[in-house]
Amino acid sequence: MTTVSAPRRFGRTAVRVLIALALVVVLVVVGFLAWASTPMRGERGAAIEVWTNPSVQVTSTPHSIVMAPTSGVSTSRSSGLVFIPGARVDPYAYMFVMSGIVEAEGVTVVITKPTLNLAFFDTRPLSEFTADAPDVANWYVGGHSLGGVRSCMLADSPTPGVVGAEVSGLILFASYCANDLSGSGLPVLSIGGSNDLLSTPQKIADGAPLLPSDTLFIEIEGANHAQFGNYGLQPGDGEATISSEQQRTEITRALAAFLSAGTTE
Repeated sequence: MTTVSAPRRFGRTAVRVLIALALVVVLVVVGFLAWASTPMRGERGAAIEVWTNPSVQVTSTPHSIVMAPTSGVSTSRSSGLVFIPGARVDPYAYMFVMSGIVEAEGVTVVITKPTLNLAFFDTRPLSEFTADAPDVANWYVGGHSLGGVRSCMLADSPTPGVVGAEVSGLILFASYCANDLSGSGLPVLSIGGSNDLLSTPQKIADGAPLLPSDTLFIEIEGANHAQFGNYGLQPGDGEATISSEQQRTEITRALAAFLSAGTTE
């Protein structure tokens, strides 16, 4: 009669446990990648409106969407904004909202395409995106929701001597910083929505001490979280009581005033 020693039985059990753990890890990784690779899609109609707008020139690169004013748009300054999408939001969902400032003020907007659709996994420097519009001399950085959190980090860590790495100001859409910029001296614009149940007005207020004391806070009455882009409803969000077009108009007005104040004509 053949018997199996205790050490051998223990070794086989350990192998089975390791295999089971490896399978769990693989399933978790595959599940995460599948989740990250299925962003909240931008509304097709809103994007098409920008693509067909004669005042906006759209260029899609592997890592960004560049929206620049056409020759028919009047502009008295060379300003640009690198804008970072919220977590798992299609970058194209921001085209309609951000095209307002392109058309109205001739500002170039570079919307990033984050790694795995999550800004925190994107370690590329700001200069990689500003290089997509080399004629722009004056750069701002900003973002929506978690993209705004990432933009705070980029504003806090410019690369000395690298063109496009220095920023002239920070713009937050329904967002707040996780790092302390209170002593940075940066001009900051923070736009929130009264009906936002994700980045609530209270959360934005709670994050205010991490921003400079002269930060400009604007709350759009009736605006919610998802209408800072055009990607439909977002779980947990409040209901907007203004239209997407109205919210875009309010955002464009706030951006125009902020950028004009911070740019030497």
